[in-house]
Amino acid sequence: MPGTSKTPSHSVWRRKPVSDMTEEAARSGLHKSLGLWQLTAIGVGGIIGVGIFSLAGLVAHGDAANPGVGPAVLISFLIAGLASAAAALSYAEFAGMIPRAGSAYSYGYVALGEVVGWFIGWDLLLEYVAIVAVVAIGISGYLDAFLSGFGIHLPLSVTETADVPGGAINVPAIVICLLVTFLLSRGTQTFGRFELVAVAIKIALILGIVGLGIFYINTENYDPFMPSGFGPVFTGAATVFFAVFGYDAMSTAAEEAKDGRKHMPKAIILSLIIAMLLYVAATLVLTGMQNYTEIDPKAGFASAFTGVGLPVVAAIISVFAVLSILTVMLTFLLGATRVWFSMSRDGLLPGWFSKVDRRGVPQRVTWIAGIASAFFAGVFPIRAVADLTNIGILAAFVVVCVAVIVFRYTKPDAPRTFRLPFMPVVPIIGVSFSLFLISQLHWETWLRFAVWLVIGLIIYFLYGRRHSLMNPDSPRHRAEKKS
Repeated sequence: MPGTSKTPSHSVWRRKPVSDMTEEAARSGLHKSLGLWQLTAIGVGGIIGVGIFSLAGLVAHGDAANPGVGPAVLISFLIAGLASAAAALSYAEFAGMIPRAGSAYSYGYVALGEVVGWFIGWDLLLEYVAIVAVVAIGISGYLDAFLSGFGIHLPLSVTETADVPGGAINVPAIVICLLVTFLLSRGTQTFGRFELVAVAIKIALILGIVGLGIFYINTENYDPFMPSGFGPVFTGAATVFFAVFGYDAMSTAAEEAKDGRKHMPKAIILSLIIAMLLYVAATLVLTGMQNYTEIDPKAGFASAFTGVGLPVVAAIISVFAVLSILTVMLTFLLGATRVWFSMSRDGLLPGWFSKVDRRGVPQRVTWIAGIASAFFAGVFPIRAVADLTNIGILAAFVVVCVAVIVFRYTKPDAPRTFRLPFMPVVPIIGVSFSLFLISQLHWETWLRFAVWLVIGLIIYFLYGRRHSLMNPDSPRHRAEKKS
């Protein structure tokens, strides 16, 4: 097939050799400062957050377009977790081979060709930015609940988007996005330390919620367990899937790990196991404390503890929920900037985006992505943005699961520090579940996603294909060859 060797090619299916990616990672300018536990903290930080503190309540309670699934939100999380686990193992195998910024973009480029790598990279740019926006909206909800506990009620015009009567723009969500962008711009060492501490606080908070909430569970709230049938449970799984793939964004930091080949596979698997155990416990407590019809879809646990007469605990939860959810924003904003950086370095986007400062931070893409997320958070409702992120990540999972099968058989001798078991059954399960969950999303989500991909393909054929380092006629390829 064209493009499978180191020789540059004009084909859109040309593949970037692993050796080239490894060499580029070694001289990228990104600082290698992340160890195993910092990587795991980034993964857990990306997985746990808005899924527990916002989406669990949203799916359990329901909204105008989707009936509440009640206590069966637990099953929604388990379905999403099973699909995610199959993909996580595929990511782990690639991460052990290619410790490079870019995650699914890089994996698709190596195994399936440049046009597939572009497709998934362009997809992830939108999805990661949108995820940051979703989380900011979730934090805004908890901030509003916290202030309400002290009798401070912000006007709807500055806390809700236009889809809510009286709403106009979500100002707190915009401010939160910009603050997170500033923190990420300080460098990965600062970011890694903050993430480690914040994730420890997050886990302690969830364990505290579960430990205290058990004493206020009313088993009558579990009946009916599945009030709306299986259909909404699967739709709910497609929505909460957003909450179980933080390791995807974490893998974009592989190039900044001290020993990416060794630590990345372990960090991916550890982060998913820790997250799923906490999700199961938290959803059982949430739906046991309060009838699903009474759960606040924007601040579930705060409303649950208020409902059992513990408003002070609700206020404490709101404060620490804000801190813990910030880690999700940091993880995915990091992901967006590193994918963008990688695509720019490969010539598919202008080289202006891949410049780094003295801290090893690509400041230009960091601030552009941060401002874009602030725009999404300020003007769009949470469910619309959450569904948009899910279709993109599910598409990335399909590509990675297919890529790991192809690469196992086309490059069987490539050095791997982790080999996923039961090849090709596990990645096929990942593909099947991901496609099924994609089918559960609304047609509007499909339309928005299709429009974004068409825009991306136009940019690829007008710029990326011609300027790619793998194109022998590209100015950047000729410049590098001369140097």
